Amino acid sequence: MKNIGLIGAGLMGQGIASNLLKKGYSLTVLEHAGNQPLDALLGLGAKTAATPALLAQSAELIILCVTGSPQVEDVLLSSAGVLAAIQPGTVVIDCSTAVPTSTERVAKAVTQAGGLFMDAPMTRTAKEAAEGRLNLLVGADAALLERCMPVLRCFAENITHAGPVGSGHRMKLLHNYVSLGTAALIAEAAACAQVSGVAMETFVEVLSKGGGAGVALERMKPYLLSGDASGLRFTVSNALKDINYYNTMAQDAGADSSIAAGVKNTLAAACTGEDAQAFVPELMRIIAQRTGHA
Repeated sequence: MKNIGLIGAGLMGQGIASNLLKKGYSLTVLEHAGNQPLDALLGLGAKTAATPALLAQSAELIILCVTGSPQVEDVLLSSAGVLAAIQPGTVVIDCSTAVPTSTERVAKAVTQAGGLFMDAPMTRTAKEAAEGRLNLLVGADAALLERCMPVLRCFAENITHAGPVGSGHRMKLLHNYVSLGTAALIAEAAACAQVSGVAMETFVEVLSKGGGAGVALERMKPYLLSGDASGLRFTVSNALKDINYYNTMAQDAGADSSIAAGVKNTLAAACTGEDAQAFVPELMRIIAQRTGHA
């Protein structure tokens, strides 16, 4: 599988694309307004296609790195989508974050069109994507995963086989709920600390040395101490989307989601105007402003 198509050259997709090109794969990228500037990828030899169908005509493997389930369904199932021109045996790998029930539906459609499907959502950030060090959570037949390993190893450091199709997206939503939920909890506690007169340096130090320590705090810390939100370059609107997906998954499974509902409400209240595009660490400021304590 040397001819690869990539749909979604945004912050994460850029890193995936560059590593594939550096490893010698032939890559075609979908032309889309949501892409980051493509100059570097074109300089490495990437080609472009105007529609998903045109991209699918020559691709042996297609990677999707789009926002969520509506976008996945559109690029696969629309009249000019991938399935309009997919070649027999083409592998579709969905690295997006999606609702598992949607994933299972599109996987069935891909299979019926003669292709093969794998969900392989990512964890980590754009920095690790550029370094080829993403984590992938894979839902697929074990034999298909083994066949695709050389491609996945180009941009992933840790690859976990979560189970059959849909399992990768289920595990991703569980992961993001814990990760983003913890970040939201820290932001709310930090806003309370600010209102209560607790020095932010003391707040961070005590959490770091106790039960509040962990990756979420480390990513939030630069903003809490110096207003630098780049430690977690993930927007409030994307966080709300992922928590909505988690709540949908929990509802579909008949699982309790009382705490997740609270996280969803916090993000929904924050996701207004320009703040929708703020990074998650800025939740502290947004919460403080909402309660009149900015």
